[in-house]
Amino acid sequence: MIAAILSCGIAPVMAQDTPEEFTVASLNVDGLPKKLLVFKVNPDGPGDGGSARIGKYLWKKGYDLMFLQEDFNFHSVISVFLEDDYQMDEWSGDLGVEGRNIDFLHLQNHRFECDGLMACWKNDLTVTPAPRVPWQQNFGKFSHANDEMVTKGFRRYEVTLRDGTRIVCYNLHMDASDDWDEENANDANDKAARMAQLAQLKADVMSQMDTRPIIILGDLNCFYGRDALKAEFIDAINDSGLGTIADVWVELKNDGAYPTDKAQGEEAGETLDKIFYINPATGAQIQPVAFSVDKTGYTYDEKPLGDHYPLSATFQVTSRATAIDAPTVNPQPSTLNQYYNLKGQRISKPQEGIYIINGKKVKK
Repeated sequence: MIAAILSCGIAPVMAQDTPEEFTVASLNVDGLPKKLLVFKVNPDGPGDGGSARIGKYLWKKGYDLMFLQEDFNFHSVISVFLEDDYQMDEWSGDLGVEGRNIDFLHLQNHRFECDGLMACWKNDLTVTPAPRVPWQQNFGKFSHANDEMVTKGFRRYEVTLRDGTRIVCYNLHMDASDDWDEENANDANDKAARMAQLAQLKADVMSQMDTRPIIILGDLNCFYGRDALKAEFIDAINDSGLGTIADVWVELKNDGAYPTDKAQGEEAGETLDKIFYINPATGAQIQPVAFSVDKTGYTYDEKPLGDHYPLSATFQVTSRATAIDAPTVNPQPSTLNQYYNLKGQRISKPQEGIYIINGKKVKK
């Protein structure tokens, strides 16, 4: 019987003296360029020097799984500190004009085909990324936080932990709101775009739910007291019967209470970034045992390294899936010598332009 189980690629449940623990982190690294041509884009951003400090910070922290957002123009400056200890996602590209055919007379039609999402995982973990998924709805080209200038979206990852437990992770970056628009009640379209993005994410998550726990994290640009995040996402998944979802900050730091007022939430420590976890109705189970927003270590010269603080959580595997419960996961075909565009989508061999092969960006 054991041989039959192993031949199907499903490991039997082993007794464990100590539960498996692993750490995850989410961080918007603020990697927009300070200038694009003559336009000021992110003049207060970390730039090369600050990005190097961010890379060193992440290396010292040594999280098992790290999910970054806005990893655009300073990717190599950050990643050089992680290359020895981590495997990394392919880079989706920067915001620049070199090698791009840009119609400067019609910039309103241009969109940078990069999402800024990056995953890094310790060498002893096994991670398989799915294709990048762009949001179907955005709002704001030269206003409202300029969300339509880049291809924001989400990416799903299938992860095998050190003890063999399989989990799923999602990294995402949603539309933002400018403070001026929010203060002047001019952010209805921003809210609508975020709700459309949440609906798209929820559909993807629920359509693929099985017996694996799920961790969803990233820069949601949402506050519970401003956006219908609880009703449209948290409650909807909990009511589905497929599993139970919770916000780790809410559970461990806010006595299980979801804020109903934005100011109240911010005062309690709520951030635009979130870490959620979903336990399936049957199968493996995980439990958060620690959560942190690092507002003290993520500084240099008494100033934050970027405009977001790192979120991290420690999870414990409380129950592993039995051989019967274990999901049937079709092995991913080899990606060797396969071509991808800058969205991470599979393409045939391109005749010209910029593409990715074997994890490297190539111009033809």
